[in-house]
Amino acid sequence: MQILFNGLATGAIYALIATGFALIFNVLKFSNFSHGATMTAAAFVAYFAFSSGGHGLFSTLLVAALAGALIALFGEFVGFRRIIANNSPSTYYFVSSITLGTLYEGLVTIKAGSNFYNFPRFFKNPTIRVGELAISTSDVVMLVISIVVLIVLGFVIQKTQLGRALRAVSFDRDTAQLMGINSTRIIQIAFIVSGLLAGIAGVFLGVKYTLYPTLGNLVVKGFIASVIGGLGSLHGAVIGAFLLGILETVLLYVMGSGYSTIATFAIMLLFLLLRPQGISGSNVAEKA
Repeated sequence: MQILFNGLATGAIYALIATGFALIFNVLKFSNFSHGATMTAAAFVAYFAFSSGGHGLFSTLLVAALAGALIALFGEFVGFRRIIANNSPSTYYFVSSITLGTLYEGLVTIKAGSNFYNFPRFFKNPTIRVGELAISTSDVVMLVISIVVLIVLGFVIQKTQLGRALRAVSFDRDTAQLMGINSTRIIQIAFIVSGLLAGIAGVFLGVKYTLYPTLGNLVVKGFIASVIGGLGSLHGAVIGAFLLGILETVLLYVMGSGYSTIATFAIMLLFLLLRPQGISGSNVAEKA
């Protein structure tokens, strides 16, 4: 039970990463490789804003989410808007996302150096005991918040006019434009939502592990979850993330950290070989 809950908490964080990653892929059909650096930069903004302590988790998450949204919107404006408008070759998407990611990571490194940082302790009681089961308080809170955020996002996408516009642009951007949908604005909103999720995920990773300039490399876990769930599928990304979190925690307990990472990548390769469309059955051609 302890391993299972730890896996669910880890999977919830991966779900936020994977959903933000998959949202841009779903709308624009390319992988935004600056997503991890956006996550790191937003988490550091929140850390330095509240490094003196005395602030709660929710205010830290709010600042990180807003910072992530602004950073992602800046990336859309500087790195992608003209490329999208001109239907540029796939290489342009790849180079732009890598360049933006390198820029964000470089700025964080200049400010933070190569040091490791820890968020202040947000909870007086670090563990919750249920019988013989000891559960981390931060894991419980992160799991609950992540699930609430994902439910709200799912409701918006499935039940609101904005969500219908997002799905229409995802299906066919040009036709959606002809139907009166402002595709540019919808793409901006997709980047904003992606940045919000990145900021929240960055803080959670900093709380669960530690905060360092290359934290964004963990975005690969979101990519693996998207592959398992099905690239281009948001609910598939969530399913894949929770499965990955549980699987990784079990493998970490059984095999140790080194072998568990190798096994995780091996499972992703198996999915690519045997079921490339993922669990959800979504199969989307990627531009980059």
